[in-house]
Amino acid sequence: MIDLGVRGLSGENKIQLAAKFDDFTLAVNLDLPVRGVSVLFGPSGCGKTTVLRAIAGLAPQVRGVVNIAGELWQDEVTFVPSHLRGVGMVFQQPSLFAHLSVAQNLQFGLQRTPESQRRVRYEQALDLLGIAALLPRKPAQLSGGEQQRVAIARALLASPTLLLLDEPLAALDAPRKAELLPYLAQLNRELNIPMVYVTHAMDEVSQLADYLVLMSAGRVIAQGDLASTLARPDLPVQFAEERSTILDTRVVELNADFHLTRLAFGCDGSGGELWVPNKQHQLGQAQRLRIMARDISIATTDEAHSSIVNRLPAQITALLPTTHPAHVLVQMSVHGVTLMAQITALSQARLQLAVGQTVWAQVKAVALL
Repeated sequence: MIDLGVRGLSGENKIQLAAKFDDFTLAVNLDLPVRGVSVLFGPSGCGKTTVLRAIAGLAPQVRGVVNIAGELWQDEVTFVPSHLRGVGMVFQQPSLFAHLSVAQNLQFGLQRTPESQRRVRYEQALDLLGIAALLPRKPAQLSGGEQQRVAIARALLASPTLLLLDEPLAALDAPRKAELLPYLAQLNRELNIPMVYVTHAMDEVSQLADYLVLMSAGRVIAQGDLASTLARPDLPVQFAEERSTILDTRVVELNADFHLTRLAFGCDGSGGELWVPNKQHQLGQAQRLRIMARDISIATTDEAHSSIVNRLPAQITALLPTTHPAHVLVQMSVHGVTLMAQITALSQARLQLAVGQTVWAQVKAVALL
């Protein structure tokens, strides 16, 4: 196993955990930021859920230190019980009380916190999750996505110090998952409640994460802010296919004739523009864009007759070896914005690519996420 060490944002959520299980040994050291969404990503069985349960105080067999924003929940002599840890937890299954209405389920969460200590207002939770119309219904009358939105609202109404989400979209089909993701993103933007989110789905990572922890076999392989972690050249084989560039963009044009959206990225949109398939975008809307490193090709001349509509003039800033001997990672600057392309060493040799060279980065619109 390759241990790439610890890089990225420093923070005050310090978590050091260790335990032995039948199928793996847990040994993690996390330094998570106190704001935003920290995502634990890795294959099933790598220990993500165990870490989440240990943070919540639901895994007393796991030893170590859990210090959240300077508040000690666990160490060698201290173990604060789960109900006193100030966590809100959302699981794969909503676990709503079937005999209660949505309104009554929400009141259960609200009553966990004295009124003087509540940080999330009832109406605020309803608006953020879009569930005001669901209040009279019973859980059996809701879709899976609606049930999960109610479960998240119930957790928020307890005004937690930390919100823990254990694969909350895993049980949903693709349409319901697409329906719920924007609500989760909005929570991150509008609430000052840090979240730790467990998933093995990269689309959730790319849309929600501020800080990323890559896990395998009970260990942390890499951690850091999302963009720099996904762009690292030293990612081991099991994560190399996820190597990406993350761009914060803004919608500047909607082309109805070809069903495309034009996005601007970089400082004040001056870094460049990309066309992507239109998915109910709105002018001025902020969009996070993920470009897989393997989906960027490089040309030494501007291929005007190419079917690839996204062609960006760029300067090569680094040529980096990867953990696969056939691959090279080409780091490029587009008006100060960094793009990463993964190509073969053969292509690098044939094109005679070199640091400082001006090239064209080509990205298929249909490949953009």
